[in-house]
Amino acid sequence: MTADTQIRPFHINVPQADLDDLRDRLARTRWPDELPGVGWSYGVPVTYLTGLAEHWRTTYDWRTHEARLNAFPQFTTTIDGQNIHFLHVRSPEPDALPLILTHGWPGSVVEFMKIIGPLTDPRAHGGDPADAFHVVAPSMPGFGFSGPTHETGWDMARIARAWAVLMDRLGYERYGAQGGDTGSVISPMLGGIDSVHVVGVHVNGSLGFPTGDPAELAALTEVEQARLAALHQQMQDGTGYAVIQSTRPQTLGFGLADSPSGLLAWIVEKFKEWTDPAADLPEDAVDLDQLLTNVSLYWLTGTATSAARLYKEGQASWGQEATRSEVPSGVAVFPGDAGIRVVAERENNVVHWSEFERGGHFPAMEVPDLLVGDVRTFFSGLR
Repeated sequence: MTADTQIRPFHINVPQADLDDLRDRLARTRWPDELPGVGWSYGVPVTYLTGLAEHWRTTYDWRTHEARLNAFPQFTTTIDGQNIHFLHVRSPEPDALPLILTHGWPGSVVEFMKIIGPLTDPRAHGGDPADAFHVVAPSMPGFGFSGPTHETGWDMARIARAWAVLMDRLGYERYGAQGGDTGSVISPMLGGIDSVHVVGVHVNGSLGFPTGDPAELAALTEVEQARLAALHQQMQDGTGYAVIQSTRPQTLGFGLADSPSGLLAWIVEKFKEWTDPAADLPEDAVDLDQLLTNVSLYWLTGTATSAARLYKEGQASWGQEATRSEVPSGVAVFPGDAGIRVVAERENNVVHWSEFERGGHFPAMEVPDLLVGDVRTFFSGLR
């Protein structure tokens, strides 16, 4: 049997019945009780989520954002037996460098809506046309229109291998990779797997985790020591979601698949905790409707459970030492992320390092101008 390598145009058109059902379910939410005066320390406050859910139900317009997503050329193809959805926006500049963008959880290709234009057409956005990219932004297997997955084994290494196949199928012989969150793991893996074709890897966040080696710890700056302390605090108090998703994602999925308010709480908590620490609420850091478009994509595709399974699939590789990559690597560290240069350099050829005073874990949504500028700067010497 010949493998299916066809690339098929794709257009988002969510049935109106699904939107009506979403609003009906939001209207019938059975809200939990809450303790007085505890703020966000026990999780998302009911008083906050009721207002956000009501905005989603009565004010937010999926059709507007569906049209904005459809303004980007989209396609699907089959790789390793899995349907893969991706945005593919070619630059008007003939010498543009292909660039594959990888999101993480609880993100999606919706994260990239503000950066695709400046990356692909810098001339139209006040930039240098020499910095143009052809952008490929796939939905990870199990996420959005690349979901659900139908078999076990879709860990991050398998996704990286699929990305190499995708870029080859698109005819790109030289390309860059960029990613955040899970994408900051997959993109370096892609560089290692396809080093003949990957000219450079740029991530926002961090590359690797401290080992506890006294020599490594002694080399930390005061700022890096503070980041490490914050990372330890997060490991103690902020990783419950990861423990559940890496052990019992199917049990969690019953709530995520049945209750849009439950899904909203599960995702918005991370936007509260991971966006710019200077922001009091998620909507102070990101555009509220862009956040709701991201949540809506999970809900309307029914992929919250299969997306959560990525943690279960990848659990076996957590903390394992990676093979060192000599592909040129760049790191952009935004507030709240645990970027530590000596750690990143252990397994990566770090040639570019930037630190920013605003933004957070979702810079493509929070500070798109800073992220685009850093990506342009990093790749400018690798074209």
